[in-house]
Amino acid sequence: PQRGPSQRFGTRLPKRPICFTKPCSQPLVDAPAAALKVGIIQGNVPTREKLSMQGIRQAREKYLQGYQALAAAGVDAVLTPEGAIPEIWDPFTQETNLFYKAVQPNQAALWLGTFVVAPTENFHITQTLLSVVPGVTKLSQYNKIKLVPLGEYIPLQSILGEFISRLSPLDTSMIPGKLDQQFQSGVGPAAVGICYDSAYGWVFRNQVARGGEFIITASNNDPYPLQMMAQHHAQDVMRAVETDRWAVRGTNTGLSGIVNPHGQPVWLSTPNQFITHADTLYRRQTQTLYVRWGDWLTPLLLAISLGCSLFTRFKVWRGRTRRGGDAETR
Repeated sequence: PQRGPSQRFGTRLPKRPICFTKPCSQPLVDAPAAALKVGIIQGNVPTREKLSMQGIRQAREKYLQGYQALAAAGVDAVLTPEGAIPEIWDPFTQETNLFYKAVQPNQAALWLGTFVVAPTENFHITQTLLSVVPGVTKLSQYNKIKLVPLGEYIPLQSILGEFISRLSPLDTSMIPGKLDQQFQSGVGPAAVGICYDSAYGWVFRNQVARGGEFIITASNNDPYPLQMMAQHHAQDVMRAVETDRWAVRGTNTGLSGIVNPHGQPVWLSTPNQFITHADTLYRRQTQTLYVRWGDWLTPLLLAISLGCSLFTRFKVWRGRTRRGGDAETR
């Protein structure tokens, strides 16, 4: 018999919706007109190989073939992982780019993980997801907000940069994306996160509040073990539940997948394999209390706790004052 995801990955993945309110226990009802057929390419190009010329050629071949196969299957868009193509995208020469040219005769958008030069005085780049859409020359992009220290940027670079650069393999430093980004996917506005962004709910909440209709995450979980892959997947599960959105996640080595707004995995990939997969998700325009009001519960509970503590201290002080007054009267 076929094993379930929790058996294959040695982790406990939710079999029921991970929410406790009555609306979340009801079946999902999505309009057919809101459906999107999305493709995912799990390239399985190890990071240690990806940065070599051979690795770059391998990545180009796998992602081009994967896109063409999924586009031929009739998907609306295709997702690649974080940094799928470890080259700098040049908007001035994009018409000669292999991926840009591959998209033009097709109907499917390509969400391409790559790097873009940031518009700053010094040479900085961003970890970027580009939306390559047929017939569109000005591409929408999402730049990763939460960068990994030392892995993607040098903290206190003006002070420590010269020393740390000797210990770091980075040729240049990344800068984080802005907080007010809006990603136009070619099939509707989306809320996007790249890898480390998934740990921060507000990154997605802000984008959903501005109209994001579904979630896209692109990550590189190589060379992490399966337990870590499952933990990272669980973060995207929480983001889907918090915002009441369908989520599509593409990773280099796994776990790629589709998650519904109840936090249930509709499909999960087998890790450490090259995989292309097509599935359906739905655009939504609902707004949860979290999307509307944000992280209000914790500050409210802190305020109530502080108020109770002050009230208790006041009662104790008042009782002591009264007892002292009674003693003087006697």
